[in-house]
Amino acid sequence: MSDTVIKADNIGKKYRVAHKKHAPYTALRDVVAEKAKALGQRIFSTFNTLSRDSSSEDFWALKNISFDVKQGECIGIIGHNGAGKSTLLKILSRITEPTTGRIRINGLVGSLLEVGTGFHPELTGRENIFLNGAILGMSKSEIKLKFDKIVAFAEVEKFLDTPVKRYSSGMYVRLAFAVAAHLETEILLVDEVLAVGDIEFQKKCLGKMQDIGEKEGRTVLFVSHQLFAIRTLCQKAVWLDSGHIVKMGPTFEVVRSYEKKVLQSPEKSSSIVKRRSADVKNKTFYIGQIEMLDTKDENTNIFSYKNSFVIFIDFLGECESNNFAVEFRIYKDSGEYACTGVSNLLHDISFQKDTKRVRIDIGPLILTNGKYNISFRLLAGMRILDIWNDACSFHIIECHPFALRREIKRPVCVIQHTFCAVE
Repeated sequence: MSDTVIKADNIGKKYRVAHKKHAPYTALRDVVAEKAKALGQRIFSTFNTLSRDSSSEDFWALKNISFDVKQGECIGIIGHNGAGKSTLLKILSRITEPTTGRIRINGLVGSLLEVGTGFHPELTGRENIFLNGAILGMSKSEIKLKFDKIVAFAEVEKFLDTPVKRYSSGMYVRLAFAVAAHLETEILLVDEVLAVGDIEFQKKCLGKMQDIGEKEGRTVLFVSHQLFAIRTLCQKAVWLDSGHIVKMGPTFEVVRSYEKKVLQSPEKSSSIVKRRSADVKNKTFYIGQIEMLDTKDENTNIFSYKNSFVIFIDFLGECESNNFAVEFRIYKDSGEYACTGVSNLLHDISFQKDTKRVRIDIGPLILTNGKYNISFRLLAGMRILDIWNDACSFHIIECHPFALRREIKRPVCVIQHTFCAVE
């Protein structure tokens, strides 16, 4: 007997997108005329395919999607917003029908797609647990066996007999995930809804999903923008873009390709070599250019926590002082401070003639995933000769596990760095 629990064959989903232009003021006669026109179009559209409104078009949210999922596998689904990830889960959970293709599912499916999905707002948390179990075909006695575990996992004991319409979105997610994870479903579909919960609960949910796959042998399809969670939890990944599968295979390979594609855009690549603009015309000695390379002397601004990288700073102008230093500060793209580094090898070096260059070796990087900006200050004793804020930027696409554990309090630890003058 085959161990394939999900088989998608050439799945496509088409929507009709209307583009209507609304006037700032509409009279009653215009509304009546528009309704009559719409009614006429609906009546005659059966006989005349050319009667479609030219202001609408077909939009394929998914097209030519084919894949197999084995029992016990945990599959991560990644891609930018609008790529078709949620639409795919809705088709798998039978919320919507595909326009083309066919899906075969062998097993009972539980899903957590949107906050409050499957809950009746007027019923209490206790009643909704039994309602969801009944929908999944479980008897009352079977639900009772799981009831205490569900309540303990969700941590909503105080509000168990409160109508769920009074729950916060976080409480909704806690109870919904607990129900979906503990009731007897062979296949669990989870959308990005977990991001609504707090960090501790997210970790708890990820741990539970890992147990579901590894210990219980159940199948999980997990949609998330948290790539570290995808790497940790999933053995395979599917990358969707504009409704098509770009790549499918081992998680590390797929996520790595996705990150390179997303981060290596012209806008971000332009930060690899940055030249100073005209704001330094009144300065006699200043930073003229920043260049970023990896340890193989290739221009890049995308790194893993295992990598070191090199920054070359070109100085322009003349400086009479022979006792100066360079300071750099690293900030997350959100503006949150990360760390500071100061040169300690630039004393007694005089830059008075042509362009001079300083090399900074930075790394390894105990950083969380994301974009970082670097600002520089050129100091002569206590005097600031030059400041270049957000001079360059880089991206961390594979963070150190230690950095992730510290993410709640601080984004980064100490960065190792070394300065030297380049003759």
